[in-house]
Amino acid sequence: MTVYIDPPIWPGHGRMWSHVVSDLSYEELHAFAAGLGCPPRAFDRDHYDVPSTLYETAVDAGAVPVGSKELLQRLTAAGLRRRKR
Repeated sequence: MTVYIDPPIWPGHGRMWSHVVSDLSYEELHAFAAGLGCPPRAFDRDHYDVPSTLYETAVDAGAVPVGSKELLQRLTAAGLRRRKR
């Protein structure tokens, strides 16, 4: 139904990253990420890591900007949260 993105505040590999999640399904998430040009390797358990250079593109494509805490709450409420083992 909705895809969410948090601010690019996560450092890694010399750049800043955002997380993109769906509140409907992984299928919706994979389709959205593919539309952004994200490679499958950017998928991490229940979200995609998206570089800051794609943040505005993701928002323009329909991702709803939310804070990191709200993103996690929405992912958990949807039953799509996969914790690390």
